[in-house]
Amino acid sequence: MVFSSLSFIFRFLPVFLVLYYIFPAKRRNLLLFLGSLIFYSFGEPYYLFLILCSITVNFFIGRGMERLEDRDAARTLLLILSLVYNFGFLLFFKYTNFFIENINAALRIVEIPWRFYTLNLTLPLGISFYTFQIASYVIDVYLRRTEADRSFVNLGAYLCMFPQLIAGPIVVYSDIRDELKKRSVSVYSLDNGLKTFIIGLGYKVIIANRIGTLWNEVCTIGYESISTPLAWLGAFAYSMQLYFDFCGYSMMAVGLGEMLGFHMPANFRHPYMARSVTDFWRRWHITLGAWFREYVYIPLGGNRRGRGRTVLNLLAVWLLTGFWHGAAWNFILWGLFIFVLQFIEKNITLRWLNADNILAKVFSHTYMCFYILVSWSIFAISDFGELGVYLNRMFPFFLPGALSGNADVIFDLADFRRLIADYAPLLIASIFFATDFPEKLFDRLRSRFSGVVVAFVIFWWSVYYLAIGINNPFLYFRY
Repeated sequence: MVFSSLSFIFRFLPVFLVLYYIFPAKRRNLLLFLGSLIFYSFGEPYYLFLILCSITVNFFIGRGMERLEDRDAARTLLLILSLVYNFGFLLFFKYTNFFIENINAALRIVEIPWRFYTLNLTLPLGISFYTFQIASYVIDVYLRRTEADRSFVNLGAYLCMFPQLIAGPIVVYSDIRDELKKRSVSVYSLDNGLKTFIIGLGYKVIIANRIGTLWNEVCTIGYESISTPLAWLGAFAYSMQLYFDFCGYSMMAVGLGEMLGFHMPANFRHPYMARSVTDFWRRWHITLGAWFREYVYIPLGGNRRGRGRTVLNLLAVWLLTGFWHGAAWNFILWGLFIFVLQFIEKNITLRWLNADNILAKVFSHTYMCFYILVSWSIFAISDFGELGVYLNRMFPFFLPGALSGNADVIFDLADFRRLIADYAPLLIASIFFATDFPEKLFDRLRSRFSGVVVAFVIFWWSVYYLAIGINNPFLYFRY
């Protein structure tokens, strides 16, 4: 079940909210826990045991660590066991076939006729997200940043909370620890959360789903048959689809959390307005960046151990970030691409990119346009051969042999003109809503009658598109 489905909007959510508000406050965590398990079971009921086992194992490990002294070797052993258990399942389900395929490729290269069979595995929904959440809980208990939760139900409600179970935002336990024990719900929080949910729904259904059809058309044509302008248009469409898809989901999660009395962290802050790659990653998937900074970069030494160590720490973070997103080499290449640009920025160009003058502003935004479109192209295309063709189309003048025999295709603008004409209003709207102006405007209207009207229109417009079948799964479900 996804948030942008009629069954969730008109069945699950209303029933759950009614029960939630009439339940005694002390029993709401139990309802949230059970309701979240039901929510998850609509997608993959056979993987419920993974979440329940994760809660059980880490609950007892957390309680056990809290009883031991800081320098007790058993305490460190419990932490190691917890991390091996949590990340072991993630590695098994997400990366086993990746490793098998690469081992088989290496065996072919050295002409050894032995092959390993890949496994028939499906990736459990949300495992990348809830693994990071429970790992942060155990680490924080180990470091005495928080006390181990004494209630199995409370810890279960934290990990399984359906607003952010499937695709984040990644909520650290300490951020909502107090609200798990005591929180209040009100008409204001219901109204404000519902409006946030509706805006996110509109981002997903009205913009992301529809502009995603443009990227699908480019893929259907075939990368070898598209022109250079169409390659750039396709990259733009995918970039906008990914942003409004994931940002829309995050907004819906935040809105649902507020309706339940939780204040979840924002996951996006208009990243396409950034003027550097460094600033972009302070605005995009904020909770993932914060997790890697807190639990990988700083423990490795951050920037406190000299320039060389800082570079290695930054490289480690971006390799892991890329690999976290998927079991394919293009994600590692994508992480390396970001690392190289951030390294250049931090050592050479960042001060100039952030300069407060017209020339710097124009150049920095132009530079970011190139980065965003190229970066998400690498992210989207997992096959290296097809990725090479696509980048060849995007940069025909810079790659050797690009123009030989292909000039008629590269400069054929027929498909480009047709798709521009078909999608022009949507392309313009996506640019407009990627800025901070619409959000600022709606914040002014949020508590007024006009805000209700805007939310009403967006809601029923989205429902109309869902009813006629314009609905795609959230892209980040597969990461």
